[in-house]
Amino acid sequence: MTNFTTPLLPSMVDIWQQTLNWQPTTQQQKQFQQLYELILEGNRQFNLTRIIDPEEFWEKHLWDSLRGIAPLLSGEIDFSVSSASPAFIDIGTGAGFPGIPVACAIAKSQITLLDSTRKKITFIEKILSELALSNVKTLVGRAEEIGQQPQHRERYDLALIRAVGTGSACAEYTLPLLKNKGLAVIYRGNWTEDETTALENAVKQLGGVIELIEKFTTPLSNSIRHCLYLRKVSNTPAKFPRAVGVPTQKPL
Repeated sequence: MTNFTTPLLPSMVDIWQQTLNWQPTTQQQKQFQQLYELILEGNRQFNLTRIIDPEEFWEKHLWDSLRGIAPLLSGEIDFSVSSASPAFIDIGTGAGFPGIPVACAIAKSQITLLDSTRKKITFIEKILSELALSNVKTLVGRAEEIGQQPQHRERYDLALIRAVGTGSACAEYTLPLLKNKGLAVIYRGNWTEDETTALENAVKQLGGVIELIEKFTTPLSNSIRHCLYLRKVSNTPAKFPRAVGVPTQKPL
């Protein structure tokens, strides 16, 4: 456990309720605080995040992570899930965002945190143990390789991807991993009409459609954010995802 004093995260109960129509339980609030403490402690060894101020951490890591699944928390978008415990994957999880806050918020989910950096995954495993999160597992690898493996391809109900590559690269990382009717959530800052056109072209080739593009502002700093929701509607052709590095170098 931590051996130095960490500031308390703000509770922001009203903002949670107003913006997500959801608020954390006392237990979830404790998990968020513990996660904050563990990230700050880990930051001294690894460069996990430059966001360490409590309010900024709340907004840019906790709130932002859960804002991406707000339409799911409120029932506005359907999971289209057949099982009682939907399978989620967080691609390029880094320090565990958005996957760990989502795992805290949706206890019935089974979440896989994927990252290509073994050191980060080792650190995340320590966090999961401290938080006693039994609905999360970790995976070291690249999305391009994982997406071609039978044990992962078309096995997930929801794929989350935050701050990783262009929109079309994100679509190529996520859609091959999704079951039919599964949903990809791509977290973005700015987003343009031109990017939507390029994304539509990519998504079509990958067996998906753009279900929703949502623009919103963050509650404390009023920064503009977007979330893109892609629905898998048919099988992704076997050639996707292409080899490591290709989705970024030669976007669809």
